[in-house]
Amino acid sequence: MASTARPASPLEVRGGVAPLRAGQGYSFFLRRLHSLSGIVPVGAFLIEHFVSNAFATRGPAAYAKQVELLSSFPFVVGLELFGIWLPILYHALYGFYIWYRGDSNVADYPWAGNWMYNAQRWTGAIAFFYMIWHTWHLRFTGIHLLSHPDAAFGKVQAEFQSPWAVAFYAVGIVCASWHFAYGIWLFAAKWGITTGDKARRRFGYVCLAIGLLFVGVGAATMYSFLSTPVEPGSAMQMTMSNH
Repeated sequence: MASTARPASPLEVRGGVAPLRAGQGYSFFLRRLHSLSGIVPVGAFLIEHFVSNAFATRGPAAYAKQVELLSSFPFVVGLELFGIWLPILYHALYGFYIWYRGDSNVADYPWAGNWMYNAQRWTGAIAFFYMIWHTWHLRFTGIHLLSHPDAAFGKVQAEFQSPWAVAFYAVGIVCASWHFAYGIWLFAAKWGITTGDKARRRFGYVCLAIGLLFVGVGAATMYSFLSTPVEPGSAMQMTMSNH
């Protein structure tokens, strides 16, 4: 007598956030544009910003000369608006949208990709609000640096008179460095530059070195502002920025 085999119960697969999501339709285009904007122009600007600030390690005069060079570009406001601020705004806002639409479950199923996904979202958010705060204080309060680049070093020193500002700078540098370094890894994977687990793992070490390099440059720059005798007028600039 033939027996009817009971159908096997389907395997329960616990969900997690896939580290790479291609999307479809407009989502595919917007995600690719989001990924690309993180490298060019946002990533390129971040590199330039770290390099320019690193001139502080050579003293106030060298730093002022670098600020003067950057502020002397023609149409500097338009270049910043369309080449920096609008791309950063798109990258940040669409990143928040991806986060909002995401389905992370680190506590329930801690895949490495799940942890990386959440770290990328949090570091991006912190870096974004750090940039807003940093830009507001340096560009829109106190002395106008585009007109007085010689006051740039002292203005940063004035900010560093607050331990909270120093701490926020340090956190912002670490978050921006991590976000950019892991963003490079994601870009290479999404765009087919690194294919296969072995290639991605090896490139991961390269990206880790990039992140650590950025943190090191940022730390050396901060140390230069903190260790150099306070520029004349820094206290006055701090007073002006608080009013």
